Amino acid sequence: MKEEIRRFAEYLEAEKHASENTRVSYQRDLMQMAAFLEGMGIRELSRVTRTALNSYVLMLEKEGKAASTVSRNLASMKAFFGYEFKRGRIRKDPSESIHAPRIEKKAPVILTVEEVDRLLAQPSGDSAKEIRDKAMLELLYATGIRVSELIHLELSDVNMAVGFITCRDEYKERAVPFGRVAKEALSRYLETARPALVKGGDAPWLFINCSGGLMSRQGFWKIVKYYGEKAGIQEDITPHTLRHSFAAHLIGGGADVKAVQTMMGHADPATTQMYAAYAGLCGTDPEAHHRR
Repeated sequence: MKEEIRRFAEYLEAEKHASENTRVSYQRDLMQMAAFLEGMGIRELSRVTRTALNSYVLMLEKEGKAASTVSRNLASMKAFFGYEFKRGRIRKDPSESIHAPRIEKKAPVILTVEEVDRLLAQPSGDSAKEIRDKAMLELLYATGIRVSELIHLELSDVNMAVGFITCRDEYKERAVPFGRVAKEALSRYLETARPALVKGGDAPWLFINCSGGLMSRQGFWKIVKYYGEKAGIQEDITPHTLRHSFAAHLIGGGADVKAVQTMMGHADPATTQMYAAYAGLCGTDPEAHHRR
């Protein structure tokens, strides 16, 4: 079965053009499932039954795995067995009638305007790292883009004259404007900090790590955690917290939901509309974000 899983991972990469993270995640989940099934004496695909897969799902739940983790494992299983069934390697898909556990959606963490101001004020030194961190935080809050989009921005994606960045994936791209404060932080970074961080290299990315390479998601996550603690923010914040706060603050300040949807890259307007419910958490100055 492990050989079939390796072939499925190759299929995800070669034909479905899945990201490296997706491929690795699916393969890891499926290899763990295969190890469990081997413990039950099941090594061939043809011997996998719905009961055996249900036993694996129950084991994950008994181990205390989060509902989201169980659901992700189940999605990997369904994709794998569906693939094998369509190719005629098994007569029946044993995962077809297995259902994911119910996931309770948590309310997003929304910072007040005052908390955001405290957070963004933390990197205030003159080191290349602090100047970079300041620019990254300011741009993230000014645009509401995803952290993956932030760290993969290239120099050519930034229009300093007009004040917008271009975010793109394999299907589409969108232009997202940013204001005066983010522009000032970016200008300082580009003029003084980035040349020092790139160390004479020729990296295309806008934001460079301290080794002169591409910033990682984990690296930026640590940056946000560090400055959040320095700012005395009690909530457990992540880079996505600034994206949530961006949307809630704009909508709370009267911005058009459709415009915010476009900036954030949401496919469904209902996803953006939900932030209207959190407008009351914005603090006492609904115009603060617009001035940035």
